[in-house]
Amino acid sequence: MSSTPHVVVVGSIMQDLTFTCDEFPRGGQTIMARLATGQGGKGSNQAIACGRTGVRTAFVGAMGRDAFADQVAAFYRREKIGCHLALKPGQATGTAVILINKEGQNQIVIEPGANARLAPADVPRALLAGAKVVVTQLESNLATTAHVLRTARAAGVTTILNPAPMRADFAPVLLRYVDVLIPNESEFITLVRGLPGIRRRLNEPELHAMAWDALHALCRKFNVPTVIVTLGSRGCFISMPDRHLFMPAHRGIRVVDTTGAGDAFCGGFAAGLVRYPGRIAEAARLGTAVAALSITKPGAAFAMPHQVELRRFLQKAKAA
Repeated sequence: MSSTPHVVVVGSIMQDLTFTCDEFPRGGQTIMARLATGQGGKGSNQAIACGRTGVRTAFVGAMGRDAFADQVAAFYRREKIGCHLALKPGQATGTAVILINKEGQNQIVIEPGANARLAPADVPRALLAGAKVVVTQLESNLATTAHVLRTARAAGVTTILNPAPMRADFAPVLLRYVDVLIPNESEFITLVRGLPGIRRRLNEPELHAMAWDALHALCRKFNVPTVIVTLGSRGCFISMPDRHLFMPAHRGIRVVDTTGAGDAFCGGFAAGLVRYPGRIAEAARLGTAVAALSITKPGAAFAMPHQVELRRFLQKAKAA
């Protein structure tokens, strides 16, 4: 990519092994399934989701010295998205095993592999400083994630953290370098439990029953300017310093595969911050549309919508 990217995504890339079955197996049960392989990883998924909206994007990640690295480099060239891959000798490319049932719901197990070896030196400082938005997650080296957030914040770049997958070694102090925090329901609950002064253990039923004002008050305790809690098929809740709002998900969507839906939202939202500077709600609307389209196709990165289909979807939604 010759032009300076507006969005830089630093994070994981995975080889996905996806098994589609009627029902998830019970303990000790063996079932038949259909296998498909493809590209995934939260960081890579988010970069593809962002880049396909038409916003200039670059991805930074780590892989093993294997055939998959060549496939990924070629894929990014076709996508016209910048790709900075650190190849790690002696490490395998990260792998994800994904189970998908007939409702399109998923269960995922990952082995980070080379992602855990992504080092601060692997991330070009000039790339971060030249961006408008930098996006990170928790699926690669945490020390590098912290370095990226600190470096981007120091350069005046808007920082996004998607705290996924939530980890026991996550340090809440990292949030001081975050402008936008985007957890899903379970990640938000875990983060809340780590807040000082929280005596009761929040659970999902309580979260679903919570009034928006109460949820907003809870979000403000993180001292992060914007907190967006993605609520699956319900939509998302947006908490800003001076106001909050609930944005419902698009209806009438035929769900094929929910793998990568959260990544689609994050990538779309990052693109929205570039398209609509300072307009959080507009950026979230774009993220919601990208997520809605992503679940109508199988796979993760390959399911991210292109600019043309996204434009048609938004026009149709506006006319409805």
